[in-house]
Amino acid sequence: MEETATIAHLPPAAAKPRFLPDLVVKNAFALYGVQIGRKLIPLASIPYLARVLGPEGWGEVAFVTAMAELIVIAIEFGFNLSATRSIARFRNDPVERGRITMGVLTAQSLLAATALSVAIIASRFIPILHNRGSLLLAGLVYAVFQGFIPLWYFQGMERIRLAAALELGAKLVALGALFVFVHFPQDAWRAMAIQALSPVVSVVAGVYLAFRGSVFCRPEWGLVTEVVREGWHMFMYRSAESLYGVGNSFLLGLYASPIMVGYFGASEKISKAAAGLVNPIRESLYPRVSHLAHTDPAECTRLARIGTFLMVSFGLVLSLTLFLFAHTIIPVLMGQAFDPAVTVLKILSPLPLLLSITFSSGQLWLLPRRHDRLVSHIVFRAAFLNLILSFYLGRKWGHTGMAATVLIAESVVAGSMLWNTLRLCRGKQVQQATA
Repeated sequence: MEETATIAHLPPAAAKPRFLPDLVVKNAFALYGVQIGRKLIPLASIPYLARVLGPEGWGEVAFVTAMAELIVIAIEFGFNLSATRSIARFRNDPVERGRITMGVLTAQSLLAATALSVAIIASRFIPILHNRGSLLLAGLVYAVFQGFIPLWYFQGMERIRLAAALELGAKLVALGALFVFVHFPQDAWRAMAIQALSPVVSVVAGVYLAFRGSVFCRPEWGLVTEVVREGWHMFMYRSAESLYGVGNSFLLGLYASPIMVGYFGASEKISKAAAGLVNPIRESLYPRVSHLAHTDPAECTRLARIGTFLMVSFGLVLSLTLFLFAHTIIPVLMGQAFDPAVTVLKILSPLPLLLSITFSSGQLWLLPRRHDRLVSHIVFRAAFLNLILSFYLGRKWGHTGMAATVLIAESVVAGSMLWNTLRLCRGKQVQQATA
């Protein structure tokens, strides 16, 4: 995202390719900074917040955070995938980049207005939000700014180091603010409001720098419809994924007590934070393989294989760690009051491995080759399964039933993604053999 940075040229076809291109490695490290900001720094706040807020207060924050993340998905509208791919394709055309950027931001403004209206109306019918107007408002502010973060632009340009530094710095400031301003269970709304500090900084700086590197154009309805059409399948994919990915605390809170939401939300946050450590590998490779899918299919396949091996290996190590040390992780991070969450974390421990399979298959193999419809169909079937099971298992066994629901849904997605990726690879091998 540095103004003076230039896009590195791909190595000539005749040259022996590096194991991983230098720019991909640098972006991977930068994205690890993003993951530290989004996952590990909030995870570092858990021991303090869990003890200050208690299981009930923590459950309220987990519920509002889950609701906010659903709004984030609506505002992002899959642009983190579709717009990244489009920016990567037109990385050397500042005019087209400007059109894409303006179209995305205009579309997001309309989506944000719609999502906020629905959330405010729905909150009147959700018992856990009654008399918690400050907590709801803080969650909505967080949702809007988190949804507008233009990381898709800088991922597509493979220039994300400054974006990572801004987000990491803002998260560290927010972490310090938690210790200063949050001291009692009734301070739950402050904990939520402080989470909004980082995305506010990221949006203001990110949008400014994005337009400095592109040719500005006025918003037009044609631009909006163009980017929405491009991102539709990615939105369906992301919205369905969010139902079983980040929305289960919200679903559980509709019919269970805040304490049960707290037990489940604590373990889900820990397991998802661990799984997030794998994300920078695929996020740094996704724009590169999307570009190479059209220009150098052989190099695209080579990088996809490397990324898949790294992600799945790392995911396996993380899953084993969560399962073997769940009895230590929960008391240390959450305190003895969260002892029932140990069982939940053990159930959710396979998530890093399953998510590494899902994301490597989807974003390194299927999406760069334009299998958008296939990916969205897989995720939608899993989301429907998750919804049905959540109302049965969640109602019957509370936090442990919801954990089992998540595990089943993620297993279905990972298995389906892997099966279709293997079919794609076999089809290419047959095609090459008969050519």
